[in-house]
Amino acid sequence: MKPNALILFTPGTNRDGDVAQALTLAGADSQITPLTTLRKDKTDWSAFQMLVLPGGFSYADALGAGKLFALDLSHYFLDQVQAFVAAGKPVIGICNGFQVLVKAGILPGNKALTETRTATLTHNQGNHFECRWVSLKPVSQNCLWTKGLSDIIDCPVAHGEGNFQVSESVVAKNLSVNDQLALVYVHPDGKPASGLYPVNPNGSVMDIAGICNPQGNVLGLMPHPEDHVFPFQSPDRIHRPDATGLPLFLNGVRYASES
Repeated sequence: MKPNALILFTPGTNRDGDVAQALTLAGADSQITPLTTLRKDKTDWSAFQMLVLPGGFSYADALGAGKLFALDLSHYFLDQVQAFVAAGKPVIGICNGFQVLVKAGILPGNKALTETRTATLTHNQGNHFECRWVSLKPVSQNCLWTKGLSDIIDCPVAHGEGNFQVSESVVAKNLSVNDQLALVYVHPDGKPASGLYPVNPNGSVMDIAGICNPQGNVLGLMPHPEDHVFPFQSPDRIHRPDATGLPLFLNGVRYASES
């Protein structure tokens, strides 16, 4: 049977349809459901094999990007989220979804959700909204979403608060040591970004574009791989037809199918 993905929806979410299409291409079914419906119906999340937090501007970014969405997860769906993550099921948060995972304490994932946060996604270093294409290098072999991937991925970013920062240098070091650096910004030829703008569009420490939890089943990333799953979507499709984000979703769906 095809794995079924639960795509969470809030007012302001706008990439739910894009990620649903990416999952369909990868071989999964999906269900886009508002958080209010999940709460009202007391939906059992265990019926789903994948969990997706899509991009957008949940609750109009009130109190900060992803903050209110994160509060929803922490207060109304804490048991469901913890059970989903603990079960090792694939979870992905894209752009606003990444902000939610970090601000809810689900990522980096080495502390209890109630403990002090060690990382955040804050305003871009350039202090303005970034909407451009970037190149990503898959790094982590612990992360089920990036395991076995080596080709550069091209996809767009669209965010004002994508600057991944940590409370102290040891946190970033531990992410590297624990193989939690899932994706990093690089030049199109794969050379390190080395913090150079706009290759690294937001100033994230260590050129981090995405991280996973220690278990490797939860991935959060700022860029939008769901918006480059067909070659024709790329502005450089003639020269880079294979640099799509689809392999990330193929990995996630394959893992969910086999688990």
